[in-house]
Amino acid sequence: MLAAADDAADLDAGPRTGKSATERMCAVTRQVRPTSELIRFVVAPTGEVVADLKRKLPGRGLWVTASREMVEQAVRRRVFAKGFKRDVKVSPTLAQDIERLLVQSVCDALAIAAKARQVVSGFGKVESALKSREAVAMLHAADGAADGIRKLGAVSRQFDEDAPGSRKFPVLNVLTSEQLDLALGRSNVIHAALLAGPAGQTFLSRCQILVRYRLADDGNANAAIAGAAVAGTTINTPKDAADDAADVKAADEVRANAHDVEGLGRLNG
Repeated sequence: MLAAADDAADLDAGPRTGKSATERMCAVTRQVRPTSELIRFVVAPTGEVVADLKRKLPGRGLWVTASREMVEQAVRRRVFAKGFKRDVKVSPTLAQDIERLLVQSVCDALAIAAKARQVVSGFGKVESALKSREAVAMLHAADGAADGIRKLGAVSRQFDEDAPGSRKFPVLNVLTSEQLDLALGRSNVIHAALLAGPAGQTFLSRCQILVRYRLADDGNANAAIAGAAVAGTTINTPKDAADDAADVKAADEVRANAHDVEGLGRLNG
């Protein structure tokens, strides 16, 4: 059911909403969600609906579940005009425009982490970061070759097994090689590792938002990514049985050829 003309529950909190300041009702699904899982929209002076991703723009806001599918539904079903109770301009590419903004936000955060020396790139440096346990997350280009990704995955699993009870870290493939190149100021970046630090945590949080936006309406993906960036869940696309078999083979090869890593020093980025 869409927002009724006399129902302000979808808009910014008022005393009659009955919800806390950290919760709002999605104007499409009519479900109450944490604001961290929603996107706030406002109407610009030009009458155009814009996404207020930082939740700082003035004016009354209308909230939609932070997923591409829900934003597309909001556009298709004219939710914004009904929710704001006025004629508004809505770009037919609003959902795609938001995804581009989220990708740019992720790239910006990665660039800041790199400047803070909290990112290393290249197969060898990533492998060393995994073996020295300096890595807190691993990044692969979404268009990267599967072989290198599997080999590094096998390395990470080997050292997880060597340290019982250790916390696994996220593995992300949300950016293309070109996007990684631009963010890190280097060419042909396929693999990178995130090191500990506040800038890296900001990057992980933004990745989580982007992944949720892309996949939140896929039932399996929604469950898989909940809290992924902070809980150490793998953040990537689902794998089939053949991929799993290849991963096991790669892990066996790594174990067979593992060399002594004792004495590895801390990475300097």
